[in-house]
Amino acid sequence: MKCEVCNQEEATVHLTEVVNDKVTKLHLCEQCAREKSNEMQSHFGLTDLISGLMDFGPQKNVSKKEVPAAVGLKCDLCGMTYRDFQKNGKLGCGKCYDVFALNLNELLKKIHGSNRHIGKMPFTDKKQTSDQDKLNRLRQELEEFVRAEEFEKATILRDRIRELESGTGK
Repeated sequence: MKCEVCNQEEATVHLTEVVNDKVTKLHLCEQCAREKSNEMQSHFGLTDLISGLMDFGPQKNVSKKEVPAAVGLKCDLCGMTYRDFQKNGKLGCGKCYDVFALNLNELLKKIHGSNRHIGKMPFTDKKQTSDQDKLNRLRQELEEFVRAEEFEKATILRDRIRELESGTGK
């Protein structure tokens, strides 16, 4: 199948768009797809998406009464303002998450449906989380043994917990 834009190269990129139950397909060669991608990014960047989802964007005319309180906030660590975040779609440092927490929570809910990550995690963190879960379970068991005054079992668990914490246990 030939590219629908240049009609010269073989189409290797196939786009499907569904709007109001109407399906539109576009078949492009690699070069035309790259140009189309650059064109779309210049019109619809990440900043536009974030601004559109926020209470207001830098491109809109907003009266003083409608401006969210966060606009006046400024991170005392990096100097980032909420308006700066609206303009570039990026935060300046880790403390910005705390400073703009209320507005970021609402924004994350709009984008992801939740403001809490419950999905996948990087492979390297899975073992660490698994070890932490194991330690938490052992600590709970230890507390139960102490409450039940089963001190011999509690001593064994205490030693096992220390091994895991020091990295010598498996």
